[in-house]
Parts: sequence; C-alpha cells; structure tokens
Amino acid sequence: MAKVISQETFDDVVKENVVEFAMSVQEAKEETVKQFEAQGINLANIIKDLSINEETGNPVLTETIEKLKTISAGDDVSSDQVPKLLEILSKECTASVPHRVMAAKLGAEEIISKIIDLALEKQEITDTSVIKTGLIAWNEVMNKQPDIFNDKSLFIIVQILNKNLGDEFILLCLQHLKHATLLHEINRQNIMSVGILSSLKPLLKTQNPEVLKETCSLLRNLILDDDIRIEFSKAHDHARAIAAEFLVELSHLLPIQMKDKNILSELLLTIAALTVRHEFCVQVEEAGGLKFIRDCMKEHSSSIRVSKEALKLMRALAGNDAVKNNILKDGMSKLLDEIINIHKANEPFARAALHCLSTITLRSKENSQLLFDAGIAETIVETMKLHPTSKIVQRNGAWAIRNMVSRSREQCPAFLSHDVEEILKQAMETYSDVQYDLKAALRDLGCEVQLKEEWTGVKNKIHIEN
Repeated sequence: MAKVISQETFDDVVKENVVEFAMSVQEAKEETVKQFEAQGINLANIIKDLSINEETGNPVLTETIEKLKTISAGDDVSSDQVPKLLEILSKECTASVPHRVMAAKLGAEEIISKIIDLALEKQEITDTSVIKTGLIAWNEVMNKQPDIFNDKSLFIIVQILNKNLGDEFILLCLQHLKHATLLHEINRQNIMSVGILSSLKPLLKTQNPEVLKETCSLLRNLILDDDIRIEFSKAHDHARAIAAEFLVELSHLLPIQMKDKNILSELLLTIAALTVRHEFCVQVEEAGGLKFIRDCMKEHSSSIRVSKEALKLMRALAGNDAVKNNILKDGMSKLLDEIINIHKANEPFARAALHCLSTITLRSKENSQLLFDAGIAETIVETMKLHPTSKIVQRNGAWAIRNMVSRSREQCPAFLSHDVEEILKQAMETYSDVQYDLKAALRDLGCEVQLKEEWTGVKNKIHIEN
C-alpha cells in the first residue's frame, strides 16, 4: 500500500527548503517532490502548484486566510488591507478546484461571510469595497462547492439583494446563488423557502441585460433535478411556483428584448423550462407567446441559438392540445420549414427541430397536413441524411415521420420517394438501442419490417383438460 502525507507536511518541507536552504520557490518545490518520491510516497493528493511567499516560505493561500481570520476576529473590517487580502484570496482560488477545496477546509467561507456581515452592519455603507471584494472571493470559493453554502450565507445574500446596492452587487449575489444551486437539491429548497422570488421579481424590470440574463439563469437552476443524492426532488413544485409568479411577465419581455439575441434566447429557454403544466401553456399563448415566437424567428432567422430556443418553447407549448392546434396558424408551417432548412446542418439544432416536429404532429392530423403541404417531408429526410452519425437525430426523425404518417397514410409515398426507407434501415444497423422507434416509422410507412414479439406469456408444461 502506497504511503501518503498531508498537505501541511508537504508545505512544511517546501518552507524548510526556502527558509533554511535559501532555495528559490521553484527549486524548493522540485526538491520536495524528489525527496518524497524517493521515499515511495504517493503525492497524488498534494497540491504542488500553490503560490509560495518567498520571504516566509508559507503558501500564500494559507497566509491570506489566517490574516483575514485575525481581522474578522477583531470585528473591525475598516482596514484598507481587507479588500487587498480578499483580492489575493480570489486570485488563489481561481487556480483550480483543489485550491478552492483547501480554502474551504481552512475556513474561508465562514471568514468571508463574517467579514461581509460586519461590513453590512455599519449604519451607513459609504465604502462598499469590502462587500464587493468579499462577494467576489466568496463566489470563487463557492464555485463547484455547493456543500459549504449554509443558512447564514443565504441570509447575507438576500440581505444584499434587498439593499439595492447596484447592479454590480446584484450580479455577484445571483452568481453566488447559482453556484449554490448546482448539484444541490437541499440548497435549492432552502433558497425557495425563504421567499427568494419576491427579491428576484423586481429584477425583471432592470435595464441591465446582464442582470436579466443572470436572473433567468438562476430561475432555471432552481428547477434543476441533478442531485443524485436525493431520491425525490421538488423541481416540479419549484417550477410551478416560479411559473405562477414569472411566466406572464417573462412572456411580455419577449417583444421588448426582440433586438438582443442573447437575452431573447435566455427568455425563450426560461419560459420553455417553466411551462410544465397545461394551464401554463395557455397563459403563454394568451400573453402573445405564439406571435412572439413567430416574430423572433423571422427577426433572427440567421441565429441558430434563437431559432433553437424558439423551437424548444414551441415544443413545450405543444404539450397542451388546444395550444398545439394554434401553433401552425398564420403561415408558421412554411416559416418552420424555412428555418429548419437554414440550420439543418447544425446537429444540436437538428435534434431540437425534429423533436419539435414530432411533438407538434403527435395526434394532430391537421398539423401534419399543414407541415406536409409546406414541404416538411423532404426537409425531415434531408436533415436525417446530414447526420447519419447522430443517434438522437435519427430517433427524433423517426418520431416525426411516424407521427406525421400514422394518421395520414397518403403522405407515405412522398417520404419514400426521398429514400427514407434506406436511411431508417441503415440507422437500425448502427443504433440497436433505438430500433423500436426506427421500426415503428418503417411500419407506419408501409415498409417491410421484422417485428419481434417481446413477450409470449408463460406456457404450461402440463396440459390441463376439463
């Protein structure tokens, strides 16, 4: 079994080489590594690239945290030294995840939160440099470490949000909450339980596009279901609560932000993520959502991202059959065909487009006919031809074909004339795990296909006669 040492032991030997033997920092590190490796010690758990103070031989990260700890223990953060120390801490934590883990083990999160809390307790906040640099450092320590987030952290972040110190501080708070919500269901539940939505809703009226973008991103983070440690999440409950508060206002922002492709994409993506119930589909439609989707697809037809997010929202709204029947009105079927033909060479877009078509045509002969008349059959087959190595494109294409022809058999010859049978059979040979979907499309097209009986029941060995 390989021998290991602690980070402290490694750092002490580096310090000894720097102070006692007057080595340079680089020489001291190299010599220390050679010493331990010669002894058969495994250094896989050691951070070898820590910045070292050339005078003291100590890691800069450790020294900085110790100085901040001493200052916070004295309950006085007015020193000009505090922002500089926080900036050094931020720089050290940007190096790597192990650096941030080490900072957290040294108590950086608790120290920073106390410093910010002390700064907020001042009756008049004239110099916000401590709060600003504190938030920046806090975010660096928190990045990919949501477990260190706690109730005190949440209280401080909400307090700063409600103080309205400016967009710069709002952005830092939103980023902090985003770090806390990734891969951590309990944090999401705690954040929702303190009524964070009331602090976020006024941000929809901001004139700062970055604030609006980060707000949308945080709303989506709050409805994630990515924590494998938790058996049942409250993602759907959170989505319902957020949708009830934000969905209509987000829909009304679409025409306002029509010129900004980045913000428009964020809004479309967020609305789609929140549209988790039938009544929410209706709310978006009544707020003019379908018209706005059509307008933004026309306005930004050359943008892959806007077009892709518009299709995702369209698919989400098609979850309501009544809304689905209105999607292709006013020439949308022809526009849809044109947009797909523009961007069909892009694989992520192709996946989203074919998935959207399969949802719009599901159990809807009218929509199938409208799209067929617009020439979508050739578009679907051509898109599948462009991505033979994408299993998802082939599967989604099979879904779209099956849903279109299942109630409209007269469309089959048009699909077959574009060699769709050959494409589907080739995909069957390549992707065995989606054979069922590919066979279903071939079957509904009237092609010869060998169906496998999955279950034949249990046959009794003893014949029972009456």
